Parts: sequence; structure tokens; C-alpha cells
Amino acid sequence: MGKTEIFKALSDPVRREILTMLKNGKLSAGAIAYKFDMSGATISYHLKTLKKANLVTEEKQKTFVYYHLNQPVLEEAMAWMEELKTQ
Repeated sequence: MGKTEIFKALSDPVRREILTMLKNGKLSAGAIAYKFDMSGATISYHLKTLKKANLVTEEKQKTFVYYHLNQPVLEEAMAWMEELKTQ
């Protein structure tokens, strides 16, 4: 995905918190939703936005969906931002 989708995904504090939660490993959608006081549909929207930006991937195991950080995409975005720094 392009930088536009990545920065849109990163612009929301809820999505940034989800990424922080996933830093420690995969989590189910239910475990992610438990942290927030919002509807399941809203959490699904945030996860969909993160997936569209390719910042997270999903893995289905039986009736559960687990989300993981997509580390290579995060590293690429961070490297691009690092290039913007002036010396």
C-alpha cells in the first residue's frame, strides 16, 4: 500500500494504540476490542483500516481471527520518515 493509506491509518489514536498492543505479539479481535469502550463494528473499522494500509495482517484459526504487526511495512515507513530528517 501507499504512504497515503499508512499515514491515514496512523492518524488515529485508537489505531496507534492497536499497533502498540500488537507490538508484543498477535491478538484476537476480541482481545483488542476488550481494551476499548466502543462497539465491535467500530473496532472492525479500525482493524480494516490498518489492514488496508498493510500495517497488520490477519490469521484465521478456527473461529478466531488473530492480528499481527506487519513489521516490514512499518520498517519501510519508518525508514522513509527517517530520510526526511535534516542533518
